[in-house]
Amino acid sequence: MTSKNSSSVIHHCGASTQNLVASVLPPILIIELLFGLPGNFMALFVFSKTLRTWRANVMFLFNLVLSDLLLLISLPFRIDSFMRGENWIFGDAWCRINLFMLSVNRSASIAFMTAVAVDRYFKVAHPHHKINYISTKQVAGIACFIWAVVISLRIPLLANNLLDEKNNISHCRSFSNYEKPPLGIQLHYVMFNLEFFLPLLLLVFCSVRIACILRTRQMDKDKKVKRAIWTVLVIVGVFVLCFFPSIGTGLTVLYLKKKGDAYCVAYTFTSQLFSMSIAFTYLNSALDPVIYCFSSSIFRNYLKSFLNRTGIMELQMSRRGSIPSGSD
Repeated sequence: MTSKNSSSVIHHCGASTQNLVASVLPPILIIELLFGLPGNFMALFVFSKTLRTWRANVMFLFNLVLSDLLLLISLPFRIDSFMRGENWIFGDAWCRINLFMLSVNRSASIAFMTAVAVDRYFKVAHPHHKINYISTKQVAGIACFIWAVVISLRIPLLANNLLDEKNNISHCRSFSNYEKPPLGIQLHYVMFNLEFFLPLLLLVFCSVRIACILRTRQMDKDKKVKRAIWTVLVIVGVFVLCFFPSIGTGLTVLYLKKKGDAYCVAYTFTSQLFSMSIAFTYLNSALDPVIYCFSSSIFRNYLKSFLNRTGIMELQMSRRGSIPSGSD
């Protein structure tokens, strides 16, 4: 499976065709790229400018920006491939690197979105817990640990040949309809699912617990606390919108594959839906600035200041504070 001649791979239900994908995805991905670039570069500028005043929340948000940049760097090559009828012209090495960067973006985005939500949870549910007072260096250490785990779990994408060459067309995919994927790719499949369901449980827990605490302690009139619950809810919304379509269609593909060749038509169509679901996955880079607005007064104030200077509207600046000791 890992030999250079990937055309020798035996496919379930024959060779995969992605005509629908090649026609639908390019314009969607171009729009996501155009929307994602300004928001993330603005966030990179704002957070870099306030480096000395970072707290845990902003540290995680900054790393979320970095994960989005991996996507922004990689996405034009995917767009080019789809516009050529999903023909990859950049070679085996860049195919591996490109898919590696895209997968790391997905994993890191999920990890740091979850970290922001957990940070909000501790600020509201356990305001005096020592985790709320860890140093910037300790937060940086947590961020580095997250990156190390994410990167190490995606190494199989660099170690396996992901080009499927047939009829002078090269398909560059991390998911293909192998009869039996190599071990490294199987690990990739397992992590693809686990990194959705485990954080989802954690996000739901944080949301429910914060909601219960607000009712019990009658804190619903506190603007900073209300913003905390909205932050978590926005993260949950972005998380489900961006990552559930690929999980739902992917699991359906596996189910149909086990049903055998009698379901090849449904399998092939669902496989194309799975491929198109990456449009939702990549959408996270365009929607992440919404998370920055809800969870960081630094980014929120900069955006308000920018809009005030344009004269379009006059917005009141957010007062920096915490929940109950720092909203950032």
